[in-house]
Amino acid sequence: MRILVVEDEENLAESLRQGLSAEGHRVEVAHDGHRGLELALTGGPYDAVLLDLMLPGPGGAEICARMRAHGDPTPVLMLTARDGEHDEAEGLDAGADDYLTKPFSFLVLAARLRALARRAAAPEPTELRAGDLFLDPLDRRCRRGGQDIELTAREVGVLACLMRRPGRAVAKQDVLDEVWDAPHGIDPNIVEVYVSSLRKKVDAPFGRRSILTVHGTGYRMAPDGG
Repeated sequence: MRILVVEDEENLAESLRQGLSAEGHRVEVAHDGHRGLELALTGGPYDAVLLDLMLPGPGGAEICARMRAHGDPTPVLMLTARDGEHDEAEGLDAGADDYLTKPFSFLVLAARLRALARRAAAPEPTELRAGDLFLDPLDRRCRRGGQDIELTAREVGVLACLMRRPGRAVAKQDVLDEVWDAPHGIDPNIVEVYVSSLRKKVDAPFGRRSILTVHGTGYRMAPDGG
């Protein structure tokens, strides 16, 4: 991937540059908001942007908002030394895709970037099918055997994540990375709650077992709908 890192802590920025370069990515670095904004708007295209929230000059939230105002959909991972729901909301409201609080593990950061890249690269199908189970993720329509099923937005996301990989085991963390806007810090077991709810709606009333548990991993959607 081609990655832009906008971080005013030079040691951290260099560490990120070296680590990401070692993984085969092409990395450009800016140490202040003015240069970061210039590169973000004119230096692309990038596959991902790492933005520090607090920067000399325009902050990360402003840079992200300017990118989105220019129609730039590049995935943005916001970095900050501050911790709190208002700081997280500031970044996400500006259009960031994910949020990571310092200090963080490089392995976690690299995994977040891979998840963002997968989401950006994967085209959203207009409809998904598993036997007689039908799901339109965009319109949030679900149907089984001609009967409409009412699902919440999060339930649609979880079900779509499984239906896109019929017959394959999907880890709980992979579901979190794909469905939750800011999955860091969330207990992966929350996925169990949504899977349980989905089973009550799409399986139990129809006498089916389409969402199967893969012990030690996560879940698997039966390709034939169970």
